[in-house]
Amino acid sequence: MSAPAPLRIVIVGGGTAGWMTANLLAERWADRGVRITLIEAPDIAAIGVGEGSTPSLKRFFEVLGIAEAEWMPAAHATYKASIRFCGWSPASGMADYAHPFLSQVDVHTEDAFVLNCRNRRLGYDVPTAPERFLLNGELARQGKAPVAPANFPFRIEYGYHFDAGLLGAFLRDHAVDRGVTHLPRKVTGCLRHDGGDIAAVVTDRDERIEADLFVDCSGFARLLMDKALAVPFRSFADNLFNDAAVVMPTPPGADIPVETRSTALSNGWLWSIPLTHRTGNGYVHSSAFISADAAERELRAALGMTDSPVEARHLRFEVGQLERHWERNCLAVGLAQGFIEPLEATALHLVLNTVELFMGHFEQGDFTPGHRDAFNAQITARVERVRDYRDYIVAHYKLNTRNDSDYWRANRANEVLSDPLLHILDTWFRRGDLAGELAQAGDLSHFTSASWHCLLAGYGAFPPLAAQQRDDVDFHRDRDVARLLEGSALNFAPHAELLRAMAQSEVPA
Repeated sequence: MSAPAPLRIVIVGGGTAGWMTANLLAERWADRGVRITLIEAPDIAAIGVGEGSTPSLKRFFEVLGIAEAEWMPAAHATYKASIRFCGWSPASGMADYAHPFLSQVDVHTEDAFVLNCRNRRLGYDVPTAPERFLLNGELARQGKAPVAPANFPFRIEYGYHFDAGLLGAFLRDHAVDRGVTHLPRKVTGCLRHDGGDIAAVVTDRDERIEADLFVDCSGFARLLMDKALAVPFRSFADNLFNDAAVVMPTPPGADIPVETRSTALSNGWLWSIPLTHRTGNGYVHSSAFISADAAERELRAALGMTDSPVEARHLRFEVGQLERHWERNCLAVGLAQGFIEPLEATALHLVLNTVELFMGHFEQGDFTPGHRDAFNAQITARVERVRDYRDYIVAHYKLNTRNDSDYWRANRANEVLSDPLLHILDTWFRRGDLAGELAQAGDLSHFTSASWHCLLAGYGAFPPLAAQQRDDVDFHRDRDVARLLEGSALNFAPHAELLRAMAQSEVPA
């Protein structure tokens, strides 16, 4: 029996999403003799002035066998243990709170956090700040990198901050070394078979590039899924209002934190992402509530850059997702498949999730579209529903307690909420067992019970304190939890020290 013909794959678009996809496909299907070509326009710059990730990016590099000391200095990357939210719920008395990434060691403190949250919902005065119950919260407080030494018996999860353009360039070089063909071209057209599948893309050099499988990583342009295949796009603008951002860098601080900072402004929020050579800042807002010029003025004022000659860049985006992420012989990945917004840094998590899920379904279908419908149903649900992205992001806006603009009041008044989100909020506010409800629902693939507790407790979404307090119940005040977290943190090195050693090649690859 003859061997199967090599699978020809063309990826349209580079950037982080395109080169992540190329590397994942090349890694998993190397034994099939797969031939991968990535075409990207040489004049398209990466969006953003700094980007953050969830722990899924850590797993991506583990899959590829690339050490942090190899890629992090190349992308001016830093570690990310947590996200700090500032000013989202001032009326609750919570000036800010942190949502740390959960790690294995947190199994010893998570129950105490959940129990305290439930007792606080019953009116008892107990501590519920998420960062006081989770190890990454303590590491962020102490400015320590979340990299565990070999003798530490628990796996620590964390993300990164990085320069997206430089990371894309690093991944490009790695993919090319693995045999991926890189064509710096502009795709100008698409040819289709009589049956409707894509036969080839055409470049600005009149080249016809044929393939068996195409991947659309062309960002918001959606050159294949929209322009060629006309796959409908379903907007999420009914309950996610933001559609624009203005971005600009500032110099790095003296100390580089291991947290992303998200600060609420008048008509949106400001991200601050610390890299080794600069801090990336961006004001995400709704054009229906504030003009681009006014947003830039507010951003500059917030950064102390009102009279600075540094140029700000304005971006526009559309929140939502394609009705089908795999259409005929084309897969959409990254911004081409959909976008929620950068609030919880889920973009690259979705890239990894999509490509791995696709490869599994493609293999189950013997490299045919046999499992395409199952894939589309699964990835669509993951993007939209409570267990992943949309509902969790919507909850940040719905629960805000700001009263300084129509933007925040409109978000709080928004009633376009899914049934799963309504169920979560109902369970929380009627003092039910939210952890038990979510465990019973199952399939918690990204935002877990602890994540929901971080959000709801961080917003101070509690009833008034009871007039009669009790002191005859162990409410897990800070004694044992603090001792465990502070003792565990002794095993970790300062963030700046580890970055400096890595830059000087003192960290073994």
